[in-house]
Amino acid sequence: MTQAHAQQRLDPVEMLGERFAAAIADAFAGKLEGGAVDPLITPSKNPQHGDYQSNAAMPLAKTLGMPPREVAKAIVEKLDLGDLATPMDESSIAGPGFINVRLKPETLAELVGELDRPGLGVKAEEQQTIVVDVCGVNLAKQMHVGHLRSTVIGDAMCRTLEKLGHTVIRQNHVGDWGLPIAMVVAKLQSEAKAGRIDLGKVTLDDLDRLYKVAKQESSADTKGLKAVERFQLGPKAQAELEAQVAGANEALEHAKQTLVKLQSGDAEIVALWQKLYDVTMGACLETCKRLQANITAKDSAGESSFRDQLGEIVQILLDKKLAEEDGGALVVRNEGLEPTLVRKSDGGYLYATTDLAAVRKRVKQLGADRVIYCVDARQALHFKQVFATAKKAGFAHKIGANEDSTLEHAPFGMVLGEDGRPFKTRSGENVKLSDLIDEAEQRAAVISTEKNPDLAGDERQKIAHTVAVAALKYADLSSDRIKDYVFDWDRMLAFEGNTGPYLLYTYVRIRSIFRKAEEQGIVAGYESAALAINEPEEKQLALVLLRYPATVASVARTLEPHRMCGYLYELAGTFSRFFEHCPVLKAETDVSRLSRLRLCDLTARVLADGLDCLGIQTLERM
Repeated sequence: MTQAHAQQRLDPVEMLGERFAAAIADAFAGKLEGGAVDPLITPSKNPQHGDYQSNAAMPLAKTLGMPPREVAKAIVEKLDLGDLATPMDESSIAGPGFINVRLKPETLAELVGELDRPGLGVKAEEQQTIVVDVCGVNLAKQMHVGHLRSTVIGDAMCRTLEKLGHTVIRQNHVGDWGLPIAMVVAKLQSEAKAGRIDLGKVTLDDLDRLYKVAKQESSADTKGLKAVERFQLGPKAQAELEAQVAGANEALEHAKQTLVKLQSGDAEIVALWQKLYDVTMGACLETCKRLQANITAKDSAGESSFRDQLGEIVQILLDKKLAEEDGGALVVRNEGLEPTLVRKSDGGYLYATTDLAAVRKRVKQLGADRVIYCVDARQALHFKQVFATAKKAGFAHKIGANEDSTLEHAPFGMVLGEDGRPFKTRSGENVKLSDLIDEAEQRAAVISTEKNPDLAGDERQKIAHTVAVAALKYADLSSDRIKDYVFDWDRMLAFEGNTGPYLLYTYVRIRSIFRKAEEQGIVAGYESAALAINEPEEKQLALVLLRYPATVASVARTLEPHRMCGYLYELAGTFSRFFEHCPVLKAETDVSRLSRLRLCDLTARVLADGLDCLGIQTLERM
């Protein structure tokens, strides 16, 4: 059963599309080539004309050499919508050939009733094992604003795919191996021996500082020395530069020796590396927890876990005659791409080699049918090279499968400041993600206190945290992921417009309706009440609700969470108009009140479920 077919009973677009396709095939049998024709069913922009319209007549008219209205008339004559829509005739055709459809109220009520079930109509086409490369931190470095997108977008993808019933395996590809890490280990060792740092109390800020110092100490200023010699700037300047270069070379050599010890399992060095790992990952996972991102210790997949496989990966490429020597290095050539460098001339391995080992593990060991890399757009060429090489080498072929697993890069743009440049602190440093969450919470607390000064301290803190995280994540997720976006505190924390706080407020508003209904003793029985969808605003709300399963499927297919954000914002706006025009607790009849309570409850559940796909928690009150 296909995904579309599984949702067919709920999504009028799918149902009408099938009927229109059959009518077109019947009306123009033998006159069309190339199989089925897209009936181009879309929600009507003007509800006065109908609920949906087909725009197929215009392109068909060009193919058939007929006037569009005649094509539309022929389609209408063959349509069988008796159980779905009000009677169709020539009056259903508007303009040059638009075919308008109006669903029967009882059909709409039946479809909404089918949606009003525990799963909300969401069902996968085919259960898959899907690995998602998410977060991607480096040892001895604070998570910064650059990690925000890989974390929240990747987590939203995982949650959406899980909602569809897939087995999702998160992989936090940690940069925990290689010479840069050895530099920090060496520096940590020397600082501890000198008594300048207590290993029992070392923090990530300490490690971040040591990383920068170690990198600077190991960077020889050879260009400066050449400039001194070229321009004859004097013996003092030359002596200073020679000393700097000598010292840097000595530090770099010491780091290389430390890496050899780490690779050979030296107990002291491994213990220092483990301290580095534990401190970094402890802070990383705590930040993920604060962001309400479902990324835990079991999801960590460090580069260190592949270190013993890199030689084997290269040997396979050599054995299959895929790798060739180029200037002492080994490269793999793929048509239309720059050569993929898999081993340097000094024998060292690269990110591409590690990523090839990761592809092999994820497909052959974890059994992935689909591997998704949520990594920024600047890595697009790298992943094209890795994917092409992995497929040529057979690393992407799942054991027992008939074809390669799908390898996808889900790229995203950058977070920009108001100046249109990458978002930084005033001093030019990367903004720490923990600091960003702190500031969001402080700003949200001020807003929450202004709106509801009677909130207790603990409740105010919980609300501030939930609103802050919703604001941060929604501002990121609501932007088309491939595009850059400008970080704007005022916009993201607003309780109006397309923001996380606005959607939370809509949910809270609905829950308050039920609290009032309980106080008035008029809530009982709404869950099984008959749906009476008669008013235009009731109908519009029902039509938007029915699009939820297809929206979840669309996000899973395209890996674009902003589609869910756009849908939820539309749902919230549609509910607001419904609530304004259709009294709920003061409805004229019990039947109408219970029906509207059921619509309210379904709206709240869809909002909560959709927000959960985005990794955003809801609140009962604000």
